[in-house]
Amino acid sequence: MDTPASHEQNADQVAYWNGPAGQRWAERQAAQDVLLKPVADLVVDRARLKPGDRVIDIGCGSGATAIAFAQKVAPSGHVLGIDVSGPMLERARQAAPKDLPIDFVLADATVYPFELAGFDVLASRFGVMFFADPALSFSNMRRALKPSGRLAFACWREPRENPFFMAPLAAAYKHVPKLPQLGPEDPGPFAFASEERVRRILDAAGFTGVEMEACPLLLDAAIGRGLDGAVQGAMEIGPVSRALDGQPEEARAAVAASIHEALTPFARGDAVLLPASVWIVTAKAS
Repeated sequence: MDTPASHEQNADQVAYWNGPAGQRWAERQAAQDVLLKPVADLVVDRARLKPGDRVIDIGCGSGATAIAFAQKVAPSGHVLGIDVSGPMLERARQAAPKDLPIDFVLADATVYPFELAGFDVLASRFGVMFFADPALSFSNMRRALKPSGRLAFACWREPRENPFFMAPLAAAYKHVPKLPQLGPEDPGPFAFASEERVRRILDAAGFTGVEMEACPLLLDAAIGRGLDGAVQGAMEIGPVSRALDGQPEEARAAVAASIHEALTPFARGDAVLLPASVWIVTAKAS
């Protein structure tokens, strides 16, 4: 398995996204693209992409956002998708239309030697919360931007604002041990939940004009497949999946029943609409 050269402090994340978790995300690429399309649409809109722009997609995963960006900047622009996950980048390369101006690189954006002042936009959907030293990572990425360059990314707000995550997880915790508690600044989904921290990181990295827009959403956890589909999705990926690692079949069955019960109030026909909330963060390179 190829793994990227990385900053030593990011080694755990590289291992995680190149292991079974990264493979699960790659296998669920189509479902995740549908589920998270409302967030991708927000990033595309706030990034103000135009034909000819050169874009870096940070933590591009299986390629949905890179493809969306490329559709905006084609034919004269270009998108560079960067991620540490080999399984997800393999899926991205398969999914990207051959006529779109996209390249993908298996690399850690903390240390990757980007072309200096070669890009107009840094953009990301949930790809920026996993750096051990995010100020260092963003400093490296900012050097890739032209002086007129801009930043636009989505990150999750606080857990209490996101029943999308927490409702299934609370149901699972009735039957399995809780996951190890992450510190508020440890790499993970909620590492950028604090507005004060995000501003501090971007200021230290040299960005200016930071704006943070709170965007409440309703995400269809079932992606049109009804309650059973929502339960299956919760158990296959994300924090519930991690909590179920190594658990016996009877525990998994009990968790499934409890999640089904917890999500029933959110069901609307074949949809299961769970409240979620993200920050859309924008800033200037200088």
